[in-house]
Amino acid sequence: MGKVISVSNQKGGVGKTTTTVNVASFLAEMGKRVLIIDIDPQGNAGYGIGVNAEEIETTIYEVLIGEIEIEDAIFKSEVEGLSIIPSNIHLSGAQIDLLDMDGKEFILRDKLKPIRDYYDFIFIDCPPSLGVLTLNSLVAANSVLIPLQTEYYALEGLNQLLRIIAMVQEGLNTELKIEGVVLTMYDSRTNLAQQVVTDVKEYFQDKVFESVIPRNVRLSEAPSFGKPIGLYDKTCPGSQSYEKLAIEVMNND
Repeated sequence: MGKVISVSNQKGGVGKTTTTVNVASFLAEMGKRVLIIDIDPQGNAGYGIGVNAEEIETTIYEVLIGEIEIEDAIFKSEVEGLSIIPSNIHLSGAQIDLLDMDGKEFILRDKLKPIRDYYDFIFIDCPPSLGVLTLNSLVAANSVLIPLQTEYYALEGLNQLLRIIAMVQEGLNTELKIEGVVLTMYDSRTNLAQQVVTDVKEYFQDKVFESVIPRNVRLSEAPSFGKPIGLYDKTCPGSQSYEKLAIEVMNND
C-alpha cells in the first residue's frame, strides 16, 4: 500500500508546492510510482508539472463531492511514473460543500482507498490554512512533511499546526506521524538563516531533514515552464538539494 504524505504548513509562501512537486518528481525518476493530489484551490501543483487545470472538470473537487470516481481525475505528467489529481478555483467551494456531509473529515481517506495500492508514494499538497481540506489531508495521510522557511518568525504559528496534528493523532488518525521538517529558502550568507536552522533543529531534533533547500532562481523559474526542477535544470543547487531530500524521504521508515 502506498505511503501517503501530507505536505502541510498553514503559512503561505514556505515552499509547500515546490517541495511536493520536486520530491515527487525525483522519486518518480528513481523508479517509484508517485501521485500528487493538489488539495489547494490555487492549483499550483498542476502548473508545476505542466497540467493546466483551469478548465478541467475532473479535479479533486469533483472527486470530493462525489461527482466522479477518483480514477477519472488522474492525469499523467511528462515525468514517467508521476501523475497528479489537480485542483482549481472550484475547490474553494469545498469548504462549504463538505461541511454538511457525514464524516466530512474522512472523505479524502475513503476516496483514496481504491488507488492506494497503485502507488509507492502519494503526496497531498495542502492549502495555507487549517480548514476542512487540510484536516482531510491529515486524516488520509501516514505522515506530515512540514516545509519551514528559514526566515524571521519561521516557528510562529507552527504550534497551531502541531496542535491540529496532535488532535488528529488522538482520534481521527492514530497512525499519523511527522515525516520530517524541511528547511527551505535558505540563504547561507545571513546570520538569521543560520540561527533559524539552529532553532528548528533544537525544537524538532531528529525530525529535521539533513537536506536544506537554498534560495535559488532556477527553482523559482521552473514552474512557469511547467517543469519540475529536475527537468528544468538538473545541475542547479535547488535541484541537487531536492534530489537529496527525495532520497531521504525514500529511505524514511
